[in-house]
Amino acid sequence: MKRASVRPRGAVSSGGFTFIEMLIVVAIIGAMALAIYPAINNALQTRTFDNAAKDILTTMQRAKLMAVRTKINHRVRFLQRGGVWFYLIEEETASGVWNRVPGFVEKSISPDFATTVNLPAQAVTYSPLGFVSDYAVNQNDVTIQSERLRGQDDQRIVSIYAGGTIQYARARST
Repeated sequence: MKRASVRPRGAVSSGGFTFIEMLIVVAIIGAMALAIYPAINNALQTRTFDNAAKDILTTMQRAKLMAVRTKINHRVRFLQRGGVWFYLIEEETASGVWNRVPGFVEKSISPDFATTVNLPAQAVTYSPLGFVSDYAVNQNDVTIQSERLRGQDDQRIVSIYAGGTIQYARARST
C-alpha cells in the first residue's frame, strides 16, 4: 500500500526554475557575448587578412613550380579594375605572348584592404629555372593593409627575390 505524501501548508514545489532565474541567466549570457564580440570580430578580420596574403604567396609558389615543371616562363600578373586588385597566372606561349593558364581562376583581393603592388609592370615572371627574370631591387613586393587592425600588425607583405624565394611577413604600419 502506498503512502500519501503530505506537504505542509504554504510549501512551494522546487521542481524547476522561476522566470526571474531564467531572465538572470539569459542576461549573464548576453553580457558575456557582448563583452567577447570585439575579440571574436578581430580574430575573424585577422584570419581573413592573413588568408588574402597567403593566397598571393601560394599563387606565386604555384607559378614558380609550373615554370620549372613545364620549362616555360610563367608570371603572376596583377590588374586593377574598379578599385579592386585581381591576380592570375599566365604562361608565355611565344616570345612576348602571354596566355592565361588553363584551370587557374582569376583571384581578387578584398577592397576592404589597401593594396600596394610594387612590382615591375605589376607582374612577377619566373624562368624555367625558377628564378625571377624581371627582378628589380626596389620593386619586389605586394603589401596589403587593414584599417581595422590599426595599432596591431596591420600589414602583410609578400616579397619576391631574384633567386625565386618568396617571403611572407607581418608588420605594423608607422
